[in-house]
Amino acid sequence: MDVAVAQTLFLAVSLSCLMIFFVRKRMYQRDKLPPGPTPLPFIGNLLQIETNGTGKALMKMSEKYGPVFRLYLGSKLTVVVCGYEAVKEALVDQGEAFGGRGSMETFNQVLQGFGIGFSNGENWKQTRQFSLLTMKDFGMGKKGIEERIQEEAQILVEEFRKTKQLPFDPTFFFCQMTENVICSIIFGDRFDYDDKEFLGLLQMINESFRLISSIWGQLYNIFTSIMKYVPGPHQRIRQCFESLEDYILKKVKQNQETLDPNNPRNFIDSFLIKIDQEKQNPSSYFHMKNLTATVFSIFLGGAETTSTTLRYGFLILLKYPEIEEKLHEEIDRKMNREHIPCFEDRSKMPYTNAVIHEIQRFIDLIPLNGIHEVTKDTQFRGYTIPKGTQVIPLLHSVLWDPTQFSDPESFNPGHFLDEKGNFKKNDAFIPFSAGKRICLGEGLARMELFLFFVSILQNFSLKSNTPPKDIDISPAVSNFSNFPHFYEISFIPR
Repeated sequence: MDVAVAQTLFLAVSLSCLMIFFVRKRMYQRDKLPPGPTPLPFIGNLLQIETNGTGKALMKMSEKYGPVFRLYLGSKLTVVVCGYEAVKEALVDQGEAFGGRGSMETFNQVLQGFGIGFSNGENWKQTRQFSLLTMKDFGMGKKGIEERIQEEAQILVEEFRKTKQLPFDPTFFFCQMTENVICSIIFGDRFDYDDKEFLGLLQMINESFRLISSIWGQLYNIFTSIMKYVPGPHQRIRQCFESLEDYILKKVKQNQETLDPNNPRNFIDSFLIKIDQEKQNPSSYFHMKNLTATVFSIFLGGAETTSTTLRYGFLILLKYPEIEEKLHEEIDRKMNREHIPCFEDRSKMPYTNAVIHEIQRFIDLIPLNGIHEVTKDTQFRGYTIPKGTQVIPLLHSVLWDPTQFSDPESFNPGHFLDEKGNFKKNDAFIPFSAGKRICLGEGLARMELFLFFVSILQNFSLKSNTPPKDIDISPAVSNFSNFPHFYEISFIPR
């Protein structure tokens, strides 16, 4: 046989064997994946998922495929984990493997993989550790920040008095109140309620979160390479985020001009000092882009999550005036009108504590959780999840898990009360997620919610021009985040 022919034959056989090996390996890996619906080319399983109410749609899908199933968002393989037991096993028991952060281009187009919300690996570990320690230095979780929340609550009470019992949309009052607490840590200052620049930023943040949860935002995250060239409302997200980034850069430059390395005044000062300390380290994660991205993440989280919980919570109280009446009764019984509510009061106010927990459980603020990603090939409940696979640990399926909460679709403070009326914990209450990616500001948010709710209800009764039976407490928008329907409220001095 001719040598050239023999070599060609050998090469062909070798390539054929390799092809067979890789095809068999691919088929084996697919067989080891969790079950799931058959995807269509290019669009995957998008036609089988509701665009508004995605959390409920995925929970319904789990009834057919089990607590762990796969689907394709476009061409992106995604594994969904449902129910308290499975989510806990993933985020806590196998927290290292499930601790990666999946990509959301709506955020990454500005953050570029930095900050604490959408970074990974050593960058995320170092930035998160520094942020936690620094925010504690400036009072988070301590008496100092409690006094700051109390002060902001009293300012808001006076702002509500100025409304003269007239109905109004409370959205940006709550945004300004909660953001001012965050601003006291990162900027070292608060903003007046009539500050037009600050109010404009909050309006853009609210708008961008709504757009991210819309069908336009969903399509942008799934089909980024196409949608970034398509005109539409999703293009506004980048504009809003860039305006916020510009504002943060302006604040950073102001700090640089007056920085005293021996006397940091706020979070930005401390980060600038850290940048200077590591300027000789070319692989340092402490640089200007990471500073702006980190402040961006904290600022964004402080504006939307707690304020939306407050806004949704007061809508629920308008729906159930009998619950508001019980709250007033407990508040009046446990403290006089001159007493400024403090976080210690929570232990002697079980009904109020239960109502706040039930608000957080029921509104299911971030139903899909932050998108996770497995950091290595992972064995989970008999399946193999390849490294880099996007994972949705479905918070909706935990907070509305019927094995953990009786009649989860109903708003019932009794979910957190025992037969004697004492507050009752529930391990499935994880609105801040769990494991390594648990919300950085969980402790701060818990304190804010209690102090703000109690301070307002101590001073006001609630009134709506809409009869309770006609108030809709289902989400107006439900995808990345749940938003309540628009409403107006009157605060009547007590």
